[in-house]
Amino acid sequence: MSYSTDELEDIFDRTDGRCHICGGPLAFCNYGLFGRRGAWEVEHSNARANGGTSRRNNLYAAHITCNRRKRAGSTRAARAEYRRMAAPYSKAKRAAVRDKNTAIGAVIGGFSAKVLGASDRDALIYAVVGGAIGRKLEPDPQRR
Repeated sequence: MSYSTDELEDIFDRTDGRCHICGGPLAFCNYGLFGRRGAWEVEHSNARANGGTSRRNNLYAAHITCNRRKRAGSTRAARAEYRRMAAPYSKAKRAAVRDKNTAIGAVIGGFSAKVLGASDRDALIYAVVGGAIGRKLEPDPQRR
């Protein structure tokens, strides 16, 4: 099946340019170019051989080798080989998770400092530090 450039970009962006099976980086310019670094193709999460459709919610970007190794098997089993439980987040979802981690880290840092009897100034410092730590957490909870 052939895809338009817009369709390929949408599929590629769903996982922020990462293989939905192994999580490794893909190169958009190497679509369908077997043997190239980051070479990828469109993968049907639920294989067409098993009744899967070509609807957008079933299409993901995957390394050519990952896709071929999966064949008509389950996506869950293919990801499990890489100790993954889900596809990587899109760029927008990663940013949202980072923002949430920042807020949670700031609240925990500030609240903990106050519970331990810190001054308002020190609690603010701990809130800033907690927020910075939260921001640095990698938003990839799919790893087991």
